[in-house]
Amino acid sequence: MSRRKLSEKRTKGSVHRKVKQGRLSQIAGKHGSRREKDNPVLSGHVGEIIGYLYEEGGEAGFQEILQAVGGQRGMRKEIVSILEDLSHRHILKKTGKKNYKLDPLDFVEGELSVNPRGFAFAAPLKTGKPGISEKDIFIPAAGIGSALHGDQVLLRIIRQSRGRSEARVVKVLHRKTSHIVGIYRQGRQGGYVVPEDERFPFTVDIVQDSSGGAENGEAVMVELMDWGQEKARATGRITEILGDPDSTAVQMAIVIRKFDLPHEFSEQSIEQAASFSEKVDCSPEDRTNLRDIFHVTIDGETARDFDDAVSVLKTRTGFKLYVSIADVSHYIKPGSPLDMDAWLRGTSVYFPTGVLPMLPERLSNDLCSLKPDVDRYAFTAILDFDRSGRRKKIRFVKSVIRSARRLTYTMVRQILVDKDPAVRRNNKELHTPLKWMAELGTELEKGRIARGSMGFEIPESFIEIGSDDTVTGIGILQRNLAHKIIEEFMLAANEAVAETFTKQHFAAMYRIHQSPDVVKVAEFAEFVQSMGYELPREKYSSKWFNKLLDQTRDTPREYLISNLILRVMQQARYSPENIGHFGLAASYYTHFTSPIRRYPDLMVHRSLKQLLWPKKEKAASPIPLDEAGEFLSKRERVAVDAERQMVDRLTVRYLADKIGENFSGIVSGITSFGLFIQLTDTMISGAVAVTDLPADGYQFHEKQHSLIAERTGTSYQVGDLVTVQLISVDKRRQRINFIFAEDEAD
Repeated sequence: MSRRKLSEKRTKGSVHRKVKQGRLSQIAGKHGSRREKDNPVLSGHVGEIIGYLYEEGGEAGFQEILQAVGGQRGMRKEIVSILEDLSHRHILKKTGKKNYKLDPLDFVEGELSVNPRGFAFAAPLKTGKPGISEKDIFIPAAGIGSALHGDQVLLRIIRQSRGRSEARVVKVLHRKTSHIVGIYRQGRQGGYVVPEDERFPFTVDIVQDSSGGAENGEAVMVELMDWGQEKARATGRITEILGDPDSTAVQMAIVIRKFDLPHEFSEQSIEQAASFSEKVDCSPEDRTNLRDIFHVTIDGETARDFDDAVSVLKTRTGFKLYVSIADVSHYIKPGSPLDMDAWLRGTSVYFPTGVLPMLPERLSNDLCSLKPDVDRYAFTAILDFDRSGRRKKIRFVKSVIRSARRLTYTMVRQILVDKDPAVRRNNKELHTPLKWMAELGTELEKGRIARGSMGFEIPESFIEIGSDDTVTGIGILQRNLAHKIIEEFMLAANEAVAETFTKQHFAAMYRIHQSPDVVKVAEFAEFVQSMGYELPREKYSSKWFNKLLDQTRDTPREYLISNLILRVMQQARYSPENIGHFGLAASYYTHFTSPIRRYPDLMVHRSLKQLLWPKKEKAASPIPLDEAGEFLSKRERVAVDAERQMVDRLTVRYLADKIGENFSGIVSGITSFGLFIQLTDTMISGAVAVTDLPADGYQFHEKQHSLIAERTGTSYQVGDLVTVQLISVDKRRQRINFIFAEDEAD
């Protein structure tokens, strides 16, 4: 990744929008204004006074207030004037000659999420206050003041409407953003940076001699020096030059910094990783030697870290499944430098252009990776099943294994499904082991679906990067029997571990998935019925969703309906409270099978060892499980968002030279301002604006997810198959714009 470091102090859509420059300086009115609408933002000393009173429980004397805001000579009259004005506007109440009281119930702390169109929402950090909705609080553009996206702010509630609160920012309690990624521009008055993230709708003037040699158009990291409270624009200095923003490597660097992803390991971690011996002791007292068990790994062609190896033996009564997982906990001890770095990451992050591993490559791609023909420490789940795939016995051992082969999904498909003569001839030793795996995997899948586990078949796209650092193609990964076999084996191991914890009443981390909100399900049901699908008669359950999915199986709408169902669902998360997994219809579920790339799995390994060998295993991290679950769930969501944005960035660059080409697609969403289109061959998403539809008046029917022309009666509905033409891409906003091809418009 090409970049130039300039400072040792470096730290870590909407179709229609109009962004106004200099929003940071929009502080309306002075403290003496008499009407709230004339003074939407309480700035300067006003914010300091209210913030101080809020933190002090709501009441303080004049001298305390004066001292809190600086107590400088000559400020006394100004502070008196502010206090009298706030009292007049009923924001404060004068309780004595020199005492002032604030009603804390009118104020709430929140984390600000700014919309590119200027307004914002804030998630309340302290819920349960009487009269204040726990939903996100709305803040109009004029009420944001100098606050930035992500800041922790103190809000004054202005009104309640339809179950949602509206507020104004009173004070920024904590600045989250000190550095911003953007594009450097050289202007007549000097250089400035346009932030890459639209949620920062302003520019940053670069102070004199602080450009670091950046050239016009380069991507840079800028450190904010002044947030622009009293100026037209914020100011800052460039601390790092990332390079040409059209480079895929630079795009990856931008995403890493935009999402504040840890991407460098500490020196202590690197030293610790280098200190581990290559030697694996094959006969320790506390390990079972499983090197004679015919283990194989099955992964994608480009995989480099191998968490899991599997083996299946056919017995007189059924099957014996070995799921051997890399024993990362053998190397990573709680509180060690490696553990601290892994915790901060929470997960590996996978981009088409590279990976940010949770562990240094010395571990992730070497010592912990279950590579073929080398001995490796593992943690093995040994599960016995009958011929119908019903589990009969669970056993766990710390083991030493020796993977016999590194297989790919493609090779397994060629042997089991395609019956490719050449591949089968060159891999005769695999025929029987893979046949047994397929038999058990098929029975496990049948049992899982029968109990109600949701049968999603959502295609996954892939991006090809050429040797010249450009995107050479985008396609859809083809799932086959090999993918299903490995998935079923991993699910079986995860469920067995979770069930063991629960039945032993042992505190551990679970992977939970709550049932969806019934109101959202009802709205979804009404919509799919309007599309002509028959609603299942039973109450809402995972089986209910499965019956809907069955009606769309192998049709162009299958992916669409699956995605709509996912929007209805709640997010899966980590928690010490086992409430089951709705989507899998599993009473017990956790993550055990990927400790190289997921920290929760590492925690589960440690917990399982403590449960099974309490005298030999040390205590795990002192961080409470509920706090760990919340933190790691957030890290997972950040990683997912970063991965998606990287795909979006590469996609618009791939399409940039395909303007004018036609594509087949499906209408995946409709709003009052346009239609969202999903291309069926690549899963690329774009939009057709209402202004680009044939001239007419259009009525948006939200519940029916449709747009109807008033004059011609032409109807556009979610699920319609269409042909679209690419007319433009917006690289900065990652927007892809289509129009309907001529035959569609007719």
